[in-house]
Amino acid sequence: MKIPFNRPYKSGKELYYIAQAHFSGHISGDGPYTKECENLLQEFLNSNKVRLTTSGTAAIELALLALDLKHGDEVIVPSFTFVSCANAVLLAGGVPVFAEIDGNTQNISPSSVEKLITKKTRAILIVHYAGVACDMSAFRNIAQQYKVALIEDAAHCIGSLYNNQELGTHGDFGCFSFHETKNITCGEGGAISINNPSYVDKIDIIREKGTDRTKFLQGLVDKYTWHQKGSSYLPSELTAAFLLAQLENVERISRRRREQWFAYHERLSSLKDNYPLQLPSITTNAVPNGHIYYMLLPDSLFRAKIIESLKRIGIGVVFHYIPLHTSPYGARFRADSAGMDVTASTASKILRLPLFFELEDGEIESVVNSLRYIMDKLVKSL
Repeated sequence: MKIPFNRPYKSGKELYYIAQAHFSGHISGDGPYTKECENLLQEFLNSNKVRLTTSGTAAIELALLALDLKHGDEVIVPSFTFVSCANAVLLAGGVPVFAEIDGNTQNISPSSVEKLITKKTRAILIVHYAGVACDMSAFRNIAQQYKVALIEDAAHCIGSLYNNQELGTHGDFGCFSFHETKNITCGEGGAISINNPSYVDKIDIIREKGTDRTKFLQGLVDKYTWHQKGSSYLPSELTAAFLLAQLENVERISRRRREQWFAYHERLSSLKDNYPLQLPSITTNAVPNGHIYYMLLPDSLFRAKIIESLKRIGIGVVFHYIPLHTSPYGARFRADSAGMDVTASTASKILRLPLFFELEDGEIESVVNSLRYIMDKLVKSL
């Protein structure tokens, strides 16, 4: 039995579209395939405007650069996340401040965020962990009350909803990733949903090396020139061509991965009474996209034994983030003074199970049965 942790989805049209892009003679950024992807995403998300980027990291960098952060400006981020969030704040000239997470969803905690807001706070960067929505009603209220920008790291959640609205469209910006590990992939790629119309022109300028080239291509100016600092955040047409083949199947992929997520949830729920594990919770009024199915185990030693045993029989399972505030570089920045106990606990206990489009129901059953057998042995040995 070999069940990998992840296997990228293939629609079957990726190579065909790449060949078409190649034969067209336009393989640099912002060509027909880029525009088609942006239009499709805009329609799917019901977004004001979408721009493709080279990665989810690049999308977050764009959002933060658009805010014109000044020296000492702070951006609140979860500590339980990928390093891209904190790096993007620093590269934009700001200072990351680390917030605690909620122990039920592993999403950033609204109460922790509100305690961290100061006169220096310019933005809140939330992460919808595992494709499950943060409490967007609470975060929108906080952002409006304190007049700070709200950025959604939506890397995990294309196809996820909150109050019947796509995640990534609730804040000023939504930042998506199409990395190899995501539900929709092009290897390396991303997109930014610009939900606040006042930032569209600015994002276009920053994304095009600080120039107004986008307006030039739209025929709005007769030549383009340098307006402000920027960089090159455009993916190639070859990347966009691959992505289009995936985006055409976004609803199908989301539907199937939801089925797999709930198949795990139903089967594992029957084990909770007999084994020491905590299963994911879904935020009220949220619909997940089945990006990650995880469980929380009693401690890191128990988890290590589970991982070792499952890998020995060919089942790929992994843990996740090391909290940023505990890292050598992250330790220099401010964190929730009330403590980061939930973040530390989650990081030491979380176990992610195989989940990808082609994962069969019988394979899910095999994973669950293997877990039951291994945990039974471990519990009896305690």
